[in-house]
Amino acid sequence: MIRQQAFGGHEKMLKGGLHCHTKRSDGAGDPADVIRLHYENGYDFLALTDHRFYNYENFAPEVPITIIPGMEFDGTFEYGHGFRCYHTVCIGPAKEDGNGYEQDQRLDSAKIKGQADYQPYMDDIHAKGNLTIHCHPEWSGTSARYFENLEGNFAMEIWNSGCAIECQMDRDASYWDELLGQGKKIWGVATDDGHGMNIHCNGWVRVRAENNIGAILAALQEGKFYSSCGPEIYDFYVDGDKAYIDCSEAAYVRLESDRHPTRIVKCPEGNMTHAEISITGWPGAYDYVRMTVIDKNGKYAWTNPIWLDE
Repeated sequence: MIRQQAFGGHEKMLKGGLHCHTKRSDGAGDPADVIRLHYENGYDFLALTDHRFYNYENFAPEVPITIIPGMEFDGTFEYGHGFRCYHTVCIGPAKEDGNGYEQDQRLDSAKIKGQADYQPYMDDIHAKGNLTIHCHPEWSGTSARYFENLEGNFAMEIWNSGCAIECQMDRDASYWDELLGQGKKIWGVATDDGHGMNIHCNGWVRVRAENNIGAILAALQEGKFYSSCGPEIYDFYVDGDKAYIDCSEAAYVRLESDRHPTRIVKCPEGNMTHAEISITGWPGAYDYVRMTVIDKNGKYAWTNPIWLDE
């Protein structure tokens, strides 16, 4: 049996937000109000990732929520009839644990012409102790070939509430399997990228970790989480020639892997809580498998992949 990392261990499954804006950059909400809103919606941790403006502070100190240090960095590399850009969420440890940024440190946008020019900026972010997430690839106009050579991202956004709600983009793991199919072991995260207050609390991660900055970052880096904008996932594993999942009530469960047709289990009543799907019968073996859960209201949840060649 191979169980996905999120579903082993004794720690609580924490609910967290990794991409969030406030009035500190171009968001609509006061930082304290944004923090309170997330806590009221059951969040255990939150990163305030205003554009190129680093933050460690809990602006609502009466709220018992863990604030993950972070910001969003960016660089635009193509203009013309449209644009292409890289946006990168940066999340890191506490200052005393080696984070190289200062509170309220402001950065300029990257000056780039493509992946090779952007890599040194990412290298600097990593050197300062921060993890990076590649943001909203559809909205950014970056199909996989435009960012597949960037090194060091531990994750990419597979759901972005702002893009999904406002543009119907970045709402179901765009381009993720193109990278996974190349053997790139990158995790998938659901985020809000909340600018308007109505965008917050529509996409999150569930992380198996103790509720402190270091433990949360370590669990994220190790893939001990799943992503959701509604359904819950309780277990996901492979045993023999089948993949298994336990979840909250669902109408569909999809098994997905690059170079293999999607396999779907359907439940018209929308009350399926367990599914078993064969991983044999197609030409070629599966290198990895992941599952997507869709409930009767059209809300999604995504497992991270299980690699079968390890």
